[in-house]
Amino acid sequence: MTTTHPGLPDTIRTQAFIDGQFADASHGATFDSLEPATGQVIAQISACTEVDVDRAVRSARAAFERGDWSRAAPTVRKASLLKFAELIETHGDELTLTESIDAGRPTCDVRDADLPDVLTTIRWYAEAIDKVFGKTSPSDNDHVGLIVREPVGVVGGVLPWNFPMAMLAWKIGPALATGNSVVIKPPELASLTTLRLAELATEAGIPRGVFNVVPGLGHVAGKALGLHPDVDMITFTGSTEVGREFLRYSADSNLKRIVLELGGKSPQIVMADCRDNLGAVAADLADAAFWAAGQNCSAGSRILVHSSIKAELVEALKAEAERRTVGEPTDHATVIGPLIESSALERVLDYVQQAQDDGATLVTGGKRLLTDSGGWFVGATVLADVRPEMSVAREEIFGPVVSVLSFDDEDDATLLANDTSYGLAATVWSRNIDTALRTARSIRAGTVAVNGYSEGDITTPFGGYRQSGFGGRDNGLEALEQYTETKTIWITIH
Repeated sequence: MTTTHPGLPDTIRTQAFIDGQFADASHGATFDSLEPATGQVIAQISACTEVDVDRAVRSARAAFERGDWSRAAPTVRKASLLKFAELIETHGDELTLTESIDAGRPTCDVRDADLPDVLTTIRWYAEAIDKVFGKTSPSDNDHVGLIVREPVGVVGGVLPWNFPMAMLAWKIGPALATGNSVVIKPPELASLTTLRLAELATEAGIPRGVFNVVPGLGHVAGKALGLHPDVDMITFTGSTEVGREFLRYSADSNLKRIVLELGGKSPQIVMADCRDNLGAVAADLADAAFWAAGQNCSAGSRILVHSSIKAELVEALKAEAERRTVGEPTDHATVIGPLIESSALERVLDYVQQAQDDGATLVTGGKRLLTDSGGWFVGATVLADVRPEMSVAREEIFGPVVSVLSFDDEDDATLLANDTSYGLAATVWSRNIDTALRTARSIRAGTVAVNGYSEGDITTPFGGYRQSGFGGRDNGLEALEQYTETKTIWITIH
C-alpha cells in the first residue's frame, strides 16, 4: 500500500490489521482515500471483502477463547489499556496531523478536543475495570445466587468519519475493558488513524487477535460484519438509514446484539429572558452549529428563539458566523475545515437553495469557498424565516447550516423542539432555572444541556430517543453493561 501526501507521517499504514499484523486484503484490492481539503488521492487503502472479515472474526474468536484477554485479571487489562493511552499521548502530534489531513478536521480541534477525548476515554474505562462489582441475590439460607457480568465475545464496530479517533475510543474503551475481542470497520473516508491505533494497542500489550481492523467499503465489509454468524454484537455510529440495515443484518443472521447511535436534528431553544446576554448566547449557538463544519450528529442545527428577540439574535448569529475562518485544516487559524466529500458539498448547497426557494432568508454563507484548492469548503450559513415544515428544519443536513425559527411561548417552544423524528440532543437557554428545567424535562432527547451546548462528559451516557438511537448508550458505566452478558450462578448449599 502507498500514501502520496507529503505531509503524512512515515508511520502511516494502509493495510488491514488482523491477528496482530498488517496484511493485504484478499486479491490485493484497494480503494482511494481522498483529502477533503484538496480532493486529491492521498492513499490506497486495503479494500476488505467477506473473506477478510471472516479471517478477522475467526482471529477475534480464537483470541476470545484463548482467554489471555477475556479471562485476564482486571488489573492486567487495566495496565495494558493505560499503556495504550500512554502510547497514544506519545504519538499525539503524529495522530493529530494524520486525522487532520485524512478527515479534514481542523488541527486545533483534533489537538485540543479529539485527542484529549480519546485519552480520557481509554483511561477512564481502564480505571473502571477493577471497580465494577457483581451482586448476590437475596436468596434463602440454602442457596447463594451470584449475578455476574461476562464479556459478550466478539464485538464488531462500524465507525463514522466525522470523529474517527474519538468514536473509536468510545467503542473500544468499554469493549476492551470488559474483555471482548473487537473487529473494527473504520470509516472508508478516513481510515488511517484507526489502523495506527490498532498497531499501538498491540505494542501496549493487547494480545494478537483482540483488536482487528478491516478497512473497506460499507456495503461490502460493513455488511459482511453485520451478517457474520460468529459476531456477537455490533456497535454502529452513523446515519439512521444505515442503522436500519444493521437491524436487518441481525435478524437475517444470528440475532446479534445491536447498539446504534444515529442522526439528529437538535434544537437550541432561546427564551425571551436571554435578551441581555445575546452576544454570549449567539457565540455558543454558533459553536454548536458550526463545530466540525456541522458534520456532527448532535449539532445544534435548529435555533428556536422567542419572537421578541429573534431579530437581535439573528444579527448576533450572523456576526458569529462571519468571524469563523474557513480554511485548510492544518492551518491553525482555521475554524471550519472542508466537508468530507464532494457529494456532501452538493447536498449542503442543495439544501440552502431549496430553503430559499421555499421562502427562507439567507442571512449569510451558503456558498462554496476556496474553489481553487479543489477542496469541499462552504462557509457558516444562517437561514432565517424558516418554517417547521421546510426540509432544512426537518432533515439532517450534516453541514455548517443552521435554521432559525421563532416561537411565542414555552409550550410552543417545546412543541417545535419535539416536532422531529430524531431525539439525540438539545440545548435550553434561560435565566430562569424553573423554565430551563421544565423545558429540559419536556424535550424528548437523550441529552439536554442548559445554558451552554454540551454532550456531557465521559461519566454521562450519550445516545438518543426515537430514530437517533437504539439498544444502548456510549459513555458512562452504562456502556460497560452493553458489552457484557448477565449470568446467574445459583448455588445450593448442602
